[in-house]
Amino acid sequence: MEQELKNKDFRSGFISIIGRPNVGKSTLLNVIVGEKIAAVSDKPNTTRNRIVGIKNLPNAQLVFLDTPGIHRATGELGKAMVQTAMGTIGEADVIVMMIDVDDPFRKGDRYIIENLPKHAILLINKIDTIRKEKILAIIEESQSFQGKFSDVIPISARKADGIDDLINTITKQLPYGPKYFPDEMITDQPERLLVAELIREKIFNLTHEEIPYKTAVLVEEFQDISEKNLIRISAVIYVEKNSHKGIIIGKSGGRLKEIGSLARVDIERILGTKIYLELWGKVKEMWTQRGDLIKEFGYGS
Repeated sequence: MEQELKNKDFRSGFISIIGRPNVGKSTLLNVIVGEKIAAVSDKPNTTRNRIVGIKNLPNAQLVFLDTPGIHRATGELGKAMVQTAMGTIGEADVIVMMIDVDDPFRKGDRYIIENLPKHAILLINKIDTIRKEKILAIIEESQSFQGKFSDVIPISARKADGIDDLINTITKQLPYGPKYFPDEMITDQPERLLVAELIREKIFNLTHEEIPYKTAVLVEEFQDISEKNLIRISAVIYVEKNSHKGIIIGKSGGRLKEIGSLARVDIERILGTKIYLELWGKVKEMWTQRGDLIKEFGYGS
């Protein structure tokens, strides 16, 4: 009975963040939870999984689902990513759709809007990059999608501008309900997957052309050495070709060392302890076209 009374004053639920690739979904999630739990890059299609981020408030618990960018997929990996993104829409109590202020309501955006199962909150991201007049024009254009958007909120995820307004708007739309996760949790991602995400982010930021998109990271060893206050991590970076492997490793192993050095900083911060990180490069030919390997590497449903 006491729990029922509490639930009448406490709101909770799941919020799906959807949109085209590279509109800023992962940046938004990281800003909301106050920690980097999703890979962020200037390159599109960085996110491959459904990433859960948890925001705890005195009167609510908001569980965010960051998703891969919805796009016209061709390969097996791309199709798995889009399937993951579309699957979260049906699970959500609140849908948040992000668009890029520089290129709003493209064909991809309109496809998403047409497939919304209920009204969504529209986020106009990157407002710090344009003049106010253009923002007002986008807000006006959004009214043409009658019944699709309950609210329109201009934000800058990068500068954390408009986030409080977004949180308040979402909270009001959530149903009354229980607390799904403990207060100290900011994500339900296993530590191995968080580590793999952070390593893969560095690969996205340090390599070019097809290399980031043909790369997967699998953590094979995660050993807590308590007597040394140290976690030993061994991860394999899988690529599709020997030439890709050579680029990942770099001259005299320099690129691999750089990836490891940058990843170690983020991993130590999020795990709260020193780590010893070993990285290896291996080839799995055409893995992005093989459903078995896509699932083995943790992508798709």
